[in-house]
Amino acid sequence: MKRQRVGVIGCGVISGIYFQNLTQFDAVEVVSCADLNPAASQVVVDKYPSIKAVSTEEMLADSSIDIVLNLTQPQFHFDVMKAGIAAGKHVYGEKPLSVSFDDSVEILRLADEGGVRVGCAPDTFLGAGIQACRELIDQGAIGQPIGATAFFTTPGHERWHPAPDFYYQIGGGPMLDMGPYYMTALVNLMGPAKSVSGSARITYPQRIITSEPKNGTKIDVEIPTHVSGVVDFANGAVATVMTSFDVWGSRLPFIEIYGSEGSLSVPNPNNFGDRVQILTRDTEEWKDIPYSRPFSENSRGLGVADMAASISAGEPHRANGVMASHVLEILHAFGRSSDSGMRIDLTTTCERPEALPVDALAFGK
Repeated sequence: MKRQRVGVIGCGVISGIYFQNLTQFDAVEVVSCADLNPAASQVVVDKYPSIKAVSTEEMLADSSIDIVLNLTQPQFHFDVMKAGIAAGKHVYGEKPLSVSFDDSVEILRLADEGGVRVGCAPDTFLGAGIQACRELIDQGAIGQPIGATAFFTTPGHERWHPAPDFYYQIGGGPMLDMGPYYMTALVNLMGPAKSVSGSARITYPQRIITSEPKNGTKIDVEIPTHVSGVVDFANGAVATVMTSFDVWGSRLPFIEIYGSEGSLSVPNPNNFGDRVQILTRDTEEWKDIPYSRPFSENSRGLGVADMAASISAGEPHRANGVMASHVLEILHAFGRSSDSGMRIDLTTTCERPEALPVDALAFGK
């Protein structure tokens, strides 16, 4: 198998776990990194001497780079992905694929014309926990899925994040920030959606940062911070979804799938492992499902490795741009429905990605 050579643009906080994991996958070789802040690139080089710090322009001009990994902030996703495609590179980005749904469609069009692939986080759905749930559903353990719930709640990131401003600006908010994890997990488990009905609100027009180093700074809130609604799936299942930065506490599950023969408790989709439980008409009580699949720890970068291995094998990759664009349309549809007072029929669809085989990727080289 040919190892795909990767260049990373964006060396912020999230990049740390990517570098840690991608330097251990057989399918990839991380060769360079770039950041507008040279000091951030230098931190990477100091820890991983085999990685070279370069400018973005140098990386894009390097014909030996196969995949550009885009770990910039959301407002830069489109421009970086577009530049990578123009340079003839496969591109993989952090979520969301772009701030604008229309821009995500443009990314896919340009990639198709250029003959390159698009991948996008989250890749947590490839982790041990959700893949164990996928196996149970595929085996018919809960019968035909008929419904689901998905909930994310927090009182806000300004209490702990060192630079929380962008969470409350265009491109942020609980639905675009955390919604990708939940909706990608649901699409992986149940397939594509067909329509969305939603309601949204801004609860606090201003937020005050209480974390360091910006303690006391006021943030003007530009986007809804409490969003809820209903998603109708192509298979007939109906999901209730809520994401919020305005909830002080709750006892809601992360994700539950309800089937004709039982119910499935799905782990936190922001993680790779965690507890899986099932209740069926035969057991009538919840029981833990043991599983021994790989990638139960924080395995961010798994989607990049799967994309690289799939490129080498000439097979479809799982954390793909078509699914990411479909998920992004779903996320935006909550706000569109709230603004219009109407149900939004989706214009995109996607294939349910293939389950990840237990021995698919060599890790820990």
